[in-house]
Amino acid sequence: MEMPRPGEAHKRLEKLVGSWIGEEVMQPSPWAPEGGTATGRVTNRMALDGFNIIQDYEQERNGVVTFRGHGIFSWDAMRHDYVLHWFDSMGMPPNEFRGDFDGDVLTLNSRGPQGHSRGIHDFTRPGSYTFKMDMSQDGSQWQNFMEATYQRGE
Repeated sequence: MEMPRPGEAHKRLEKLVGSWIGEEVMQPSPWAPEGGTATGRVTNRMALDGFNIIQDYEQERNGVVTFRGHGIFSWDAMRHDYVLHWFDSMGMPPNEFRGDFDGDVLTLNSRGPQGHSRGIHDFTRPGSYTFKMDMSQDGSQWQNFMEATYQRGE
């Protein structure tokens, strides 16, 4: 029996691979009432023979790491969509985001106890990507939570 190999859908996730750093603009929220800026560092690596991308993330504000996250991106061949399992330092159960690429833009949505979340990864510019996180109580009226542009790091 021949072992499975990553397909084209898995290869699309390779856009994430690398070390990234960028300024993040946070909107006022219960977690940061004043909003403001932060520095985000993202490290994405290929894992499990090319079937997954593992992400480690940290956010720094005023010289102090204030938030950490860990994600696992994959392709769900049964549901024909991308999935991100997200764990973070907020102490909540993991979130599951699902979605797809539209050209070079990957949009993933989640629904949980805090409402709806939408993460948009835009890879249209070589050497960088923008990330936008939007929140919604009802899944139809969205508010920006944070936005960032990440450049390839070392």
